[in-house]
Amino acid sequence: MSTAKTAPPAAPPLAPIERRLRTQLRRGQQTVEASIDLHGMRQGEAHLALCAFLRREQARGTRICLVVTGKGGPAPALFGDERGVLRRMVPHWLRLAELRPLVLGFEEAEQRHGGSGALYVRLRRLREFGP
Repeated sequence: MSTAKTAPPAAPPLAPIERRLRTQLRRGQQTVEASIDLHGMRQGEAHLALCAFLRREQARGTRICLVVTGKGGPAPALFGDERGVLRRMVPHWLRLAELRPLVLGFEEAEQRHGGSGALYVRLRRLREFGP
């Protein structure tokens, strides 16, 4: 008897936001359909809020959303803590296999939408199964 484990299906790959869409966002020709502001939250709280937000917006049919992480404060970090934890962690979370079915791609927002303290996230279309 063989008890070979089957590998879970590979997570869909991420794709960069197309140049045309990025230009439309910069010029205000394309709107950000939804946004969430995570700055000021603790990591665990922010991760849960981000996952719930992305699932809800995908179900609503949202294509492009804005995730505000903040840039981290100017105050010096104490005891080896670094500033801007969410700014570093959110891109990592968006790359995780658990969010790949939701996230098509992401990149830093234009200055008018928060610059390096925010990310544009492009959501995958929700696939509906059934007859």
